[in-house]
Amino acid sequence: MRGRVLILAGTGLARRVCAAVAGLDVLASLAGVTDRPIDLGVPTRVGGFGGEDGFRDALRGVAAVLDATHPFAARMSGRAARVCGDLGVPYLRLTAAPWNAEPGWTRHATVEDAAAALPIGARVLLTTGPGSLEPFQGRGLTLWCRRIDPAPPMPGVTWIIGTPPFSQGAEVDLMRRHAITHLVTKNSGGDRAKLDAARALGLAIHVIDRPAAPPGEETHDIDRATAFVRAHARQLADHPD
Repeated sequence: MRGRVLILAGTGLARRVCAAVAGLDVLASLAGVTDRPIDLGVPTRVGGFGGEDGFRDALRGVAAVLDATHPFAARMSGRAARVCGDLGVPYLRLTAAPWNAEPGWTRHATVEDAAAALPIGARVLLTTGPGSLEPFQGRGLTLWCRRIDPAPPMPGVTWIIGTPPFSQGAEVDLMRRHAITHLVTKNSGGDRAKLDAARALGLAIHVIDRPAAPPGEETHDIDRATAFVRAHARQLADHPD
């Protein structure tokens, strides 16, 4: 039976799915990590669910869940898959395919491993998110950290404010302007402009491997994910609300 589909959003893939299913009974959910969320074009809630019990409550009346969160949001995805399985709610996770490792990359299992591998004096562009900044501090590094919202100054850190995607040309200009020597990024897949820019400039590239996928069905195919939503969501015209 069709009903409302909950889309756990926060990625470019989620935005594309939302754009494709406007007019259906969907509710997007954003974690609230930015003060300036992008308009998804569908009804959207912002903020956490209040733990597992809160998420269970949120699934009342939900026909299906599309999990299009960041591939490194393993705890969130694991909870969503587990609760949907318990309640018998259809669940599908949509992620970008991970990048294939390339010669010259240094791969790491964790952010901490990546931080420990950087030499003193390195000029580092971090695209791992401000929440992973701490392991890199106090190591004699000069850090440029990408984030979406402005933040107060922090010693030894320059904030790079912007919303992806970024062109390869813009990434090359950024890296040259700040004389970056090392790029540290997570293997989130999708747009690879920063990787191509770093390779073109001969920079050291450190990539943090994606965590093991939590239980639950996963796809990298946005058309399949869109079809999943359409199969479970009713037309808004059929819904009295």
